[in-house]
Amino acid sequence: MKLNKPIFLSSFLIIFLLNSMLVASQEVENEEEYFNYIEGSDKGPDHWGQIHKDWAACGNGDMQSPIDLLNEKVEVVHHLGRLKRRYKPSNASLVNRGHDIMLKWEYGAGSLFVNGMEYVLRQCHWHSPSEHTVDGQRYNLEVHMVHESLDKKIAVVGIMYKIGRRDKFLTELMDYVRAISNSKDAEKVVGLVNPKHIKLGSRKYYRYMGSLTTPPCTEGVTWTIIKKVRTVSREQVRLFREAVRDDSQMNARPTQDTNNRTVHLYSPRRIHT
Repeated sequence: MKLNKPIFLSSFLIIFLLNSMLVASQEVENEEEYFNYIEGSDKGPDHWGQIHKDWAACGNGDMQSPIDLLNEKVEVVHHLGRLKRRYKPSNASLVNRGHDIMLKWEYGAGSLFVNGMEYVLRQCHWHSPSEHTVDGQRYNLEVHMVHESLDKKIAVVGIMYKIGRRDKFLTELMDYVRAISNSKDAEKVVGLVNPKHIKLGSRKYYRYMGSLTTPPCTEGVTWTIIKKVRTVSREQVRLFREAVRDDSQMNARPTQDTNNRTVHLYSPRRIHT
């Protein structure tokens, strides 16, 4: 059957827009209008699950993130292998979402492969202080690199930072962050951004199943947390925290109960000679 060209193009456009909406719906964009990080607030983390029926997992989920990576309960494994990343430079924009600063790649910026599945890098954003902790210790900053598969599954790579030398990747972005500082929903085109400039610094990483750390707190997220804690300057942390001006002193969700989940620590197998 021969398709009418205008109808075909209209149908394609509708499908494309619906798909784009699904991608965007993984996280709430204007979060601070609905919730915040202020302890004791009726919109604070303890109440997220009560604010909207679609956010129920924030209150009653049993695979929530972030968690404390308690080393004495971590299972060291060798079979997971090195992270398989095929990132590439892509056009990106910085967005002030009112609760954080997000760098989004227009058409994705390459892929991460987990258990044979391909996840496209869509965006990254920053939390201060870190959301994950190690043996109860919270660090100064954490970046989340958010990836999505064709069937809408999410995989996030997290990297934590402590105060020290400047981070080179953040240095590349600082002028753009200043340009959108204090302006919720402000967006600034950055141009080509290479995610390979986000350094890991270690082959070792934690792996566990969890959730988004913001509403709707969707579970089934594959988390990879790099073991090495990198460094960032006080100025860089201050800039990313003050740029959002959301009345919160932090934008980090409290750690959640592990509920006996398995947390693996991948460590390359030593070769004995």
